[in-house]
Amino acid sequence: MQNEPIFQPEPMDAAADEAAAVLKALSNPGRLRILCALVPGDMTVSELEQALGASQSYVSGQLLRLRGEGLVACERDGRIMRYSLSDARVRPILERLYEVFCPA
Repeated sequence: MQNEPIFQPEPMDAAADEAAAVLKALSNPGRLRILCALVPGDMTVSELEQALGASQSYVSGQLLRLRGEGLVACERDGRIMRYSLSDARVRPILERLYEVFCPA
């Protein structure tokens, strides 16, 4: 019995809550498309609008939510805001989703 692993629910619960929050953000198609568009590199709101075929207000609203969830960051370049992925754990998830759902 000494060699059996000890189940520690608190760290596992915290990790599950955190993973569920990230997956919830990824479950929205618009936010998922924005995150996927940012995998290759930084983009401005207008670049995201063009890439997604979406309005500025929609893209900005989704970016605001993604910033609040800690998944994207923005950096000001004069009057232009450049957005990038800010949570390194999300990039491999997005890359794998692309491999599975968007095969060449």
